[in-house]
Amino acid sequence: MILKKIINTVKDNKSRHKRTEALTNELIWANVYHDSIRGVACLNNLSINIGRWAGNYSFFYILKRILFDLKPESILELGLGESSKFVSTLVSNNILQSSHIIIEHDKEWIKKFNKEFELSGSSEIKHFEAIDKDVLNQKYLGYQDIEKLQNNFSLYIIDGPFGSSSYSRYDIVELAKMFTQDKEFIIIIDDYNRAGEKETAESLLQVLKEKSIDVNYKCYSGSKSQLVIVTKSYKMALSL
Repeated sequence: MILKKIINTVKDNKSRHKRTEALTNELIWANVYHDSIRGVACLNNLSINIGRWAGNYSFFYILKRILFDLKPESILELGLGESSKFVSTLVSNNILQSSHIIIEHDKEWIKKFNKEFELSGSSEIKHFEAIDKDVLNQKYLGYQDIEKLQNNFSLYIIDGPFGSSSYSRYDIVELAKMFTQDKEFIIIIDDYNRAGEKETAESLLQVLKEKSIDVNYKCYSGSKSQLVIVTKSYKMALSL
Protein backbone atom coordinates (compact mmCIF):
# COMPACT_ATOMS: atom_id res chain seq x y z
CA MET A 1 0.00 0.00 0.00
CA ILE A 2 2.80 2.43 0.93
CA LEU A 3 4.66 1.74 -2.33
CA LYS A 4 1.47 2.27 -4.32
CA LYS A 5 0.89 5.62 -2.58
CA ILE A 6 4.45 6.70 -3.35
CA ILE A 7 4.05 5.75 -7.03
CA ASN A 8 0.74 7.63 -7.26
CA THR A 9 2.29 10.69 -5.60
CA VAL A 10 5.19 10.68 -8.05
CA LYS A 11 2.77 10.39 -11.00
CA ASP A 12 0.65 13.21 -9.60
CA ASN A 13 3.71 15.44 -9.15
CA LYS A 14 4.84 14.74 -12.73
CA SER A 15 1.38 15.60 -14.03
CA ARG A 16 1.32 18.84 -12.05
CA HIS A 17 4.79 19.74 -13.30
CA LYS A 18 3.71 19.21 -16.92
CA ARG A 19 0.63 21.40 -16.43
CA THR A 20 2.69 24.11 -14.76
CA GLU A 21 5.28 23.99 -17.54
CA ALA A 22 2.57 24.23 -20.21
CA LEU A 23 0.96 27.23 -18.50
CA THR A 24 4.33 28.94 -18.10
CA ASN A 25 5.08 28.41 -21.79
CA GLU A 26 1.66 29.81 -22.66
CA LEU A 27 2.36 33.00 -20.70
CA ILE A 28 5.63 33.40 -22.58
CA TRP A 29 3.85 32.88 -25.92
CA ALA A 30 1.19 35.42 -24.89
CA ASN A 31 3.85 38.08 -24.37
CA VAL A 32 5.62 37.16 -27.60
CA TYR A 33 2.32 37.30 -29.52
CA HIS A 34 1.31 40.70 -28.17
CA ASP A 35 4.77 42.09 -28.92
CA SER A 36 4.50 40.76 -32.48
CA ILE A 37 1.24 42.59 -33.24
CA ARG A 38 2.32 45.88 -31.69
CA GLY A 39 1.79 48.58 -34.29
CA VAL A 40 -0.56 46.43 -36.41
CA ALA A 41 -3.76 48.43 -35.91
CA CYS A 42 -6.17 45.96 -37.48
CA LEU A 43 -5.00 43.13 -35.19
CA ASN A 44 -4.90 45.29 -32.08
CA ASN A 45 -8.50 46.27 -32.79
CA LEU A 46 -9.60 42.71 -33.60
CA SER A 47 -11.69 41.02 -30.92
CA ILE A 48 -10.75 37.34 -30.81
CA ASN A 49 -11.03 34.72 -28.11
CA ILE A 50 -7.71 32.96 -27.56
CA GLY A 51 -7.54 29.62 -25.77
CA ARG A 52 -9.98 26.90 -24.69
CA TRP A 53 -11.66 25.58 -27.89
CA ALA A 54 -9.98 28.24 -30.02
CA GLY A 55 -6.30 28.38 -30.87
CA ASN A 56 -3.93 29.25 -28.04
CA TYR A 57 -1.18 31.89 -28.05
CA SER A 58 1.48 29.68 -29.65
CA PHE A 59 -0.99 28.92 -32.46
CA PHE A 60 -1.79 32.58 -33.13
CA TYR A 61 1.85 33.65 -32.98
CA ILE A 62 2.83 30.96 -35.50
CA LEU A 63 -0.08 31.91 -37.73
CA LYS A 64 0.76 35.62 -37.53
CA ARG A 65 4.40 35.08 -38.45
CA ILE A 66 3.59 32.73 -41.32
CA LEU A 67 1.04 35.12 -42.79
CA PHE A 68 3.28 38.19 -42.44
CA ASP A 69 6.64 36.67 -43.32
CA LEU A 70 5.80 33.97 -45.86
CA LYS A 71 2.56 35.39 -47.31
CA PRO A 72 0.89 32.21 -48.62
CA GLU A 73 -1.21 32.96 -51.68
CA SER A 74 -3.97 30.43 -51.01
CA ILE A 75 -5.23 29.21 -47.65
CA LEU A 76 -7.43 26.27 -46.70
CA GLU A 77 -8.79 26.33 -43.18
CA LEU A 78 -10.56 23.27 -41.78
CA GLY A 79 -12.89 24.60 -39.10
CA LEU A 80 -14.54 28.03 -38.84
CA GLY A 81 -13.51 30.12 -35.85
CA GLU A 82 -11.22 32.73 -34.37
CA SER A 83 -8.39 32.05 -36.81
CA SER A 84 -10.86 32.68 -39.65
CA LYS A 85 -11.34 36.21 -38.30
CA PHE A 86 -7.57 36.63 -38.00
CA VAL A 87 -6.79 35.59 -41.58
CA SER A 88 -9.72 37.47 -43.07
CA THR A 89 -8.81 40.68 -41.23
CA LEU A 90 -5.33 40.66 -42.76
CA VAL A 91 -6.82 40.11 -46.21
CA SER A 92 -9.38 42.92 -45.69
CA ASN A 93 -6.62 45.31 -44.70
CA ASN A 94 -4.43 44.40 -47.71
CA ILE A 95 -1.67 43.04 -45.50
CA LEU A 96 -2.18 39.66 -47.11
CA GLN A 97 -3.04 39.04 -50.76
CA SER A 98 -4.56 35.59 -50.57
CA SER A 99 -7.60 33.50 -51.34
CA HIS A 100 -9.07 31.99 -48.18
CA ILE A 101 -11.38 28.97 -48.10
CA ILE A 102 -12.94 27.87 -44.80
CA ILE A 103 -14.59 24.46 -44.43
CA GLU A 104 -17.28 24.15 -41.75
CA HIS A 105 -19.86 21.44 -41.00
CA ASP A 106 -22.23 23.30 -38.64
CA LYS A 107 -24.79 25.43 -40.50
CA GLU A 108 -26.02 27.10 -37.31
CA TRP A 109 -22.49 28.11 -36.37
CA ILE A 110 -21.98 29.54 -39.87
CA LYS A 111 -25.13 31.67 -39.48
CA LYS A 112 -24.08 32.91 -36.04
CA PHE A 113 -20.55 33.68 -37.22
CA ASN A 114 -21.78 35.63 -40.25
CA LYS A 115 -24.08 37.73 -38.06
CA GLU A 116 -21.20 38.72 -35.79
CA PHE A 117 -18.31 39.08 -38.23
CA GLU A 118 -17.97 40.24 -41.85
CA LEU A 119 -15.44 38.21 -43.79
CA SER A 120 -13.31 39.75 -46.52
CA GLY A 121 -14.35 39.37 -50.13
CA SER A 122 -11.52 36.89 -50.62
CA SER A 123 -12.67 34.67 -47.72
CA GLU A 124 -15.35 32.08 -48.40
CA ILE A 125 -17.08 29.57 -46.14
CA LYS A 126 -17.96 26.25 -47.73
CA HIS A 127 -20.33 23.91 -45.94
CA PHE A 128 -19.34 20.24 -45.86
CA GLU A 129 -21.28 17.74 -43.75
CA ALA A 130 -19.35 16.01 -40.97
CA ILE A 131 -19.57 12.22 -41.13
CA ASP A 132 -17.96 9.22 -39.49
CA LYS A 133 -15.13 7.79 -41.57
CA ASP A 134 -12.86 4.78 -41.11
CA VAL A 135 -9.11 4.38 -41.20
CA LEU A 136 -7.27 1.27 -40.01
CA ASN A 137 -10.44 0.00 -38.31
CA GLN A 138 -10.76 3.24 -36.35
CA LYS A 139 -13.52 5.82 -36.72
CA TYR A 140 -12.84 9.52 -37.04
CA LEU A 141 -14.99 12.55 -37.80
CA GLY A 142 -14.31 14.02 -41.24
CA TYR A 143 -15.85 16.16 -43.95
CA GLN A 144 -18.01 14.45 -46.55
CA ASP A 145 -16.57 14.66 -50.08
CA ILE A 146 -13.58 16.75 -48.94
CA GLU A 147 -11.53 14.94 -51.58
CA LYS A 148 -13.52 16.77 -54.28
CA LEU A 149 -12.22 20.14 -53.08
CA GLN A 150 -9.82 21.86 -55.46
CA ASN A 151 -6.53 21.10 -53.73
CA ASN A 152 -4.14 23.87 -54.73
CA PHE A 153 -3.45 25.60 -51.41
CA SER A 154 -0.15 26.78 -50.00
CA LEU A 155 -1.26 26.94 -46.35
CA TYR A 156 -3.40 24.30 -44.64
CA ILE A 157 -4.76 25.16 -41.17
CA ILE A 158 -6.06 21.97 -39.56
CA ASP A 159 -8.39 22.77 -36.67
CA GLY A 160 -11.62 21.01 -37.58
CA PRO A 161 -13.96 19.24 -37.42
CA PHE A 162 -14.25 18.14 -33.78
CA GLY A 163 -11.36 15.95 -32.65
CA SER A 164 -11.49 12.15 -32.53
CA SER A 165 -9.74 9.80 -30.13
CA SER A 166 -7.95 8.06 -33.02
CA TYR A 167 -6.64 9.56 -36.28
CA SER A 168 -8.21 12.90 -35.46
CA ARG A 169 -8.84 15.23 -38.43
CA TYR A 170 -7.45 12.62 -40.80
CA ASP A 171 -8.86 14.44 -43.86
CA ILE A 172 -5.54 16.23 -44.28
CA VAL A 173 -3.94 12.86 -45.01
CA GLU A 174 -6.49 12.19 -47.76
CA LEU A 175 -5.78 15.63 -49.23
CA ALA A 176 -2.03 15.00 -49.07
CA LYS A 177 -2.44 11.84 -51.13
CA MET A 178 -3.30 14.15 -54.04
CA PHE A 179 -0.21 16.38 -53.63
CA THR A 180 2.28 16.47 -56.48
CA GLN A 181 6.00 16.04 -55.84
CA ASP A 182 6.77 19.67 -56.70
CA LYS A 183 4.06 21.15 -54.48
CA GLU A 184 5.21 23.77 -51.94
CA PHE A 185 3.13 24.08 -48.77
CA ILE A 186 2.80 24.69 -45.05
CA ILE A 187 0.56 22.56 -42.84
CA ILE A 188 -0.37 23.61 -39.30
CA ILE A 189 -1.92 20.83 -37.22
CA ASP A 190 -3.46 22.28 -34.07
CA ASP A 191 -4.00 20.23 -30.87
CA TYR A 192 -0.89 18.17 -31.60
CA ASN A 193 -0.65 17.46 -27.87
CA ARG A 194 -3.53 14.97 -28.33
CA ALA A 195 -3.02 11.33 -29.26
CA GLY A 196 -5.44 11.42 -32.21
CA GLU A 197 -3.65 14.32 -33.90
CA LYS A 198 -0.28 12.65 -33.34
CA GLU A 199 -1.52 9.53 -35.12
CA THR A 200 -2.75 11.63 -38.02
CA ALA A 201 0.55 13.53 -38.22
CA GLU A 202 2.50 10.26 -38.30
CA SER A 203 0.32 8.97 -41.16
CA LEU A 204 0.65 12.30 -42.98
CA LEU A 205 4.44 12.26 -42.80
CA GLN A 206 4.46 8.67 -44.06
CA VAL A 207 2.26 9.58 -47.05
CA LEU A 208 4.53 12.52 -47.92
CA LYS A 209 7.57 10.24 -47.68
CA GLU A 210 5.96 7.67 -49.98
CA LYS A 211 5.26 10.44 -52.51
CA SER A 212 8.92 11.57 -52.31
CA ILE A 213 7.87 15.00 -51.03
CA ASP A 214 10.71 16.30 -48.90
CA VAL A 215 9.46 18.06 -45.75
CA ASN A 216 10.71 19.27 -42.40
CA TYR A 217 8.65 19.79 -39.28
CA LYS A 218 8.64 21.28 -35.81
CA CYS A 219 6.38 21.21 -32.75
CA TYR A 220 5.52 24.48 -30.96
CA SER A 221 4.01 24.16 -27.47
CA GLY A 222 2.12 26.34 -25.03
CA SER A 223 -1.05 25.26 -23.24
CA LYS A 224 -1.65 23.27 -26.46
CA SER A 225 0.75 22.18 -29.20
CA GLN A 226 0.98 22.68 -32.94
CA LEU A 227 2.93 20.69 -35.50
CA VAL A 228 4.15 22.71 -38.47
CA ILE A 229 5.14 20.75 -41.58
CA VAL A 230 6.81 22.59 -44.46
CA THR A 231 8.49 22.06 -47.80
CA LYS A 232 11.80 23.74 -48.65
CA SER A 233 10.38 27.09 -49.78
CA TYR A 234 8.71 27.63 -46.42
CA LYS A 235 11.44 26.33 -44.13
CA MET A 236 11.56 29.67 -42.33
CA ALA A 237 8.34 28.65 -40.56
CA LEU A 238 10.40 26.30 -38.41
CA SER A 239 12.49 29.09 -36.89
CA LEU A 240 9.81 31.46 -35.62
